[in-house]
Amino acid sequence: MITRIGVWCHDRRRLVLALWIAALILGNTAAGAVGDAYRQDFSLDGFESTTGFALVENSFKDGSGSPQSAQIVFRSKDGVDAPQVVAAMTKVFDATAKIADVTSVQSPYTPGGEIQISKARDIAYATVNFPEDIKFTRASDIAKEVNKALPQLEGVQIELGGLLFAEFKQPSSELFGLAFAVVILIVAFGSVLAMGLPVGVALFGIGVGSGGVILASHVTEVPDFAPFIGVMIGLGVGIDYALLIITRHREQLHAGQSVRESISVAMSTAGRSVTFAGVTVVISLLGMLLMGIGFVSGLGISASITVAITVIASVTLLPALIGFAGENIERTKWRGLVAAGGVSIALVGAGLESPAIILAGFVFAVITMLGGKFIRPLQREVQHRPPRPHNETLAFRWSHGIQHRPWLSTIAAASALLILAIPVLSLRLGFSDESNFEDSSTTKRAYNLVVSGFGKGFTGPVFLVAKVADAQRFGELAAVTEAVRQDPNVASVLGPQPNNAESPSAARWLITPKSGPQDEATTQLVNRLRDDVLPPVERDTRTEVLVTGLVAANVDMSQYMAERMPIFFGAVLALSFLLLMLVFRSLLVPLKAVVMNLLSIGAAYGVIVAMFQWGWLSSITGVQPGPIETWVPMVLFAIVFGLSMDYEVFLLSRVREEWQLTGDSRASVANGLAATAKVITAAAAIMVVVFGSFMLEFERTMKMMGTGLATAILFDATIVRMLLVPATMELLGDKNWWLPKWLDKLLPHLDVEATPRPAQPTH
Repeated sequence: MITRIGVWCHDRRRLVLALWIAALILGNTAAGAVGDAYRQDFSLDGFESTTGFALVENSFKDGSGSPQSAQIVFRSKDGVDAPQVVAAMTKVFDATAKIADVTSVQSPYTPGGEIQISKARDIAYATVNFPEDIKFTRASDIAKEVNKALPQLEGVQIELGGLLFAEFKQPSSELFGLAFAVVILIVAFGSVLAMGLPVGVALFGIGVGSGGVILASHVTEVPDFAPFIGVMIGLGVGIDYALLIITRHREQLHAGQSVRESISVAMSTAGRSVTFAGVTVVISLLGMLLMGIGFVSGLGISASITVAITVIASVTLLPALIGFAGENIERTKWRGLVAAGGVSIALVGAGLESPAIILAGFVFAVITMLGGKFIRPLQREVQHRPPRPHNETLAFRWSHGIQHRPWLSTIAAASALLILAIPVLSLRLGFSDESNFEDSSTTKRAYNLVVSGFGKGFTGPVFLVAKVADAQRFGELAAVTEAVRQDPNVASVLGPQPNNAESPSAARWLITPKSGPQDEATTQLVNRLRDDVLPPVERDTRTEVLVTGLVAANVDMSQYMAERMPIFFGAVLALSFLLLMLVFRSLLVPLKAVVMNLLSIGAAYGVIVAMFQWGWLSSITGVQPGPIETWVPMVLFAIVFGLSMDYEVFLLSRVREEWQLTGDSRASVANGLAATAKVITAAAAIMVVVFGSFMLEFERTMKMMGTGLATAILFDATIVRMLLVPATMELLGDKNWWLPKWLDKLLPHLDVEATPRPAQPTH
């Protein structure tokens, strides 16, 4: 069916292109008209922290029940009680309270605000509360409005603190990835047209997919950062999938086939592999629905939309574009290659937000294309070397070298991946906070002010809240305060504070830990309060006391994710094993693939822990150490498992094809590796550059995702594909393709590579 679709799209290329342009325009027009509805709810139904938030919100009408807040932090060398400081800052707080989407502002100068002034009375802060569904982009706009209202007072430092008031920068690192992808594709293809087709397919996939994600946000909960994840994945897989198809198409052209015939063969082989790999990625991403968390499910749905549309573009739009290119896909003049370099320079300039570099690159490209008509050397066609026979390639010789020492290669490769994975043993899930921002940011300066004035634990307080059944017994709740104060990690306890002085129906406490919100000691404090400290007092006072607040909610989320993650991992592993077993009619090949993928992902996790949790190379990367975001390991697992399936199918299908024709297991491995090494290397290089470019982002989680994806793909395409696969296949020989006869009869046949043998170049 994929073959017929590809040929149909080639024959009706004008219609197909028009439909894609219409989808791009109409989809984004509709998305722009309705706007996005991005949101993320980090609370969990049925958990203690969530119940506590609801009780605070219903019982205390000061807006403090909202888990979404930011701070206006200030320090005065004359003291925060100086009349001119009080007057100026009160004016700021009043103006902030009037801004749309600000539910309340808790000033340090109002009753109950004394705790927001340091003991030295030189530092204070106001808390700005927002609705639970506030968007980061909206909060960032509010921060800009607040900044405009800030006074210029001599001797007074004013900073905006909290994640919601953090600087929000639109990601631009994908432009760096795109620029380097252009260079890699030119090196791999030596053709501007062959380079431009994968880039065009990826951009169409991202463009249509982005509109689909915006529309999906009105149906399900989609987090603010989902579009950036979609761009990252869409750019990588879009170029990757198109590269595989175009490579096979050009191989058939070199064998003397017509454009239409080569498209048919390319779609029946590489096209099927791409579809299979893409479906696997989509299913893996949708497996995130098993987590049962709104924003996680929305992230999986939105990412799968982008991948699905990119796959559709690869098997429909790409054949149409190849039809427009015709045999010219093999022809390129030097002025085209040089002009493409200018485009790359312009893309780099766009990533750096430098108009001068953008203009220089664009002008260089235009002058080269126009002026190249009069410069004879630039008018010449680029001469391509004929492809070498497989048995003369470096990959063929490499495979034979590995196969001569299979045990040594297997042990060395597995040991390297296991060593890289060692840091995973200390993996700690959590959430970033203000301490992870760059020292030059107002967010980090505000954090440092709070730590200086109130202590590290004040940046992440723990709250207690309880219903008061009998107002006459409110005084007994002092026992809760005394019990909590005895904990060695508690710096101070404020409370119980009644919601109504005359007839209290609820009480709350504010606990300041000695440790910071990201510290393991704070997590242990939350668990200790729930398990050891509070239960005896609850029995004595006959009052249920809930531990809540953002710190407690983060602890609940992290523990829940850690408990559910094995279910998700197991589902993805089982699916991968089953699909590979159907494709290759083998038990050992899919088992090895699952184990090898686990090794490469484990090594990538190890790199993430070392860099982002331990702080290795922080002087170079600018990353501040902290826990690993709770959703990152799961998203990485889903994406990398699907992407590695692409390389697995592309390589092993060639190996199996050779084995079926010759029955020689050793030669089939070497020939299969030689036939696919160049395209896998180019595809992996593009992925590594595209994903790795996200290390340049300002936002820590984007750096983390980019690092994880880049390292996982790097390990998979090098250590796994170039070492472990040929070595283990040599060790097992013909047993690689063993499948019990009774199981073979039960399994349906899933043919990925339909063509019995790849065409050999005629030269």
